[in-house]
Amino acid sequence: MVCGGFACSKNCLCALNLLYTLVSLLLIGIAAWGIGFGLISSLRVVGVVIAVGIFLFLIALVGLIGAIKHHQVLLFFYMIILLLVFIVQFSVSCACLALNQEQQGQLLEVGWNNTASARDDIQRNLNCCGFRSFNQNDTCLASCVKSDHPCSLCAPIIGKYAGEVLRFVGGIGLFFSFTEILGVWLTYRYRNQKDPRANPSAFL
Repeated sequence: MVCGGFACSKNCLCALNLLYTLVSLLLIGIAAWGIGFGLISSLRVVGVVIAVGIFLFLIALVGLIGAIKHHQVLLFFYMIILLLVFIVQFSVSCACLALNQEQQGQLLEVGWNNTASARDDIQRNLNCCGFRSFNQNDTCLASCVKSDHPCSLCAPIIGKYAGEVLRFVGGIGLFFSFTEILGVWLTYRYRNQKDPRANPSAFL
């Protein structure tokens, strides 16, 4: 049977949603691992990652049930949600890839000023204090504070990795955005196909 058939469309859609399920569980596992080993203490960051993982898991579950049962309503809502996710994710991925160095610095500074717990994690893990300046009266968890050597500022250190991280995130986001538009196309085609086991005379 060619891949335009009912069974192939169903199998491809199930495989795609199994991939989304694995990715969602991986996101939740990474967040739990990070907070369990003390790498991340920011509940806001962990909460966002876990929320994205749960949201992706629920979408995959809806798509998987709709594909197995050929449920028209579930497949319709799955297709609409996946299309909206594609639009948002594609836009964010393109923005990550398009940011220049100055814009990256501004974005990092905004994040630095608005996330105290994440700021503490960065200072502790990168052994630096302050973003562009550091006041000795400010709290810093870096080990360099206890030594005789002056602490490095965090902005230059973060800047070395920011471009690579944004390109990586943008590339991964683009990859999954294309799998999402593939899922929308597969769902649209699968909804309009008739199950030959349910109505064999439809193909005679």
